[in-house]
Amino acid sequence: MVQHRSFVRLASVLVVGIGALSVSACVNPSAKIATSLEGYGFQPAQSQCVGDRLEANLSLGQLQQLGRAAKASREGDTTPGRLTVGDFIRVSGQVKDPKVPLEVGKAAAACGILADPASPL
Repeated sequence: MVQHRSFVRLASVLVVGIGALSVSACVNPSAKIATSLEGYGFQPAQSQCVGDRLEANLSLGQLQQLGRAAKASREGDTTPGRLTVGDFIRVSGQVKDPKVPLEVGKAAAACGILADPASPL
């Protein structure tokens, strides 16, 4: 009887763990970045390009730091629906990890969004 309870508990833990892994695997950082950038007025193809590059070159922790910095910088903003390339690069510089602004700048350049830093992507 004790072995049966232990097996049921172990099976429950495995089901919950696999479910959590499945849900987290569905969250695609690149797509989340692209969607956020599009929400700020960036072009879809360029947003996806930036998202793909940042996902490939930054860790999940670095991406989370960038997201928190972007959110904090938008609080109290009089134009919350607008984000320029300059804003995005400036926000990335607020992250303590020097790799973050470097990768943001590289992604912006590689994705062709540095042509007019005063306009949204």
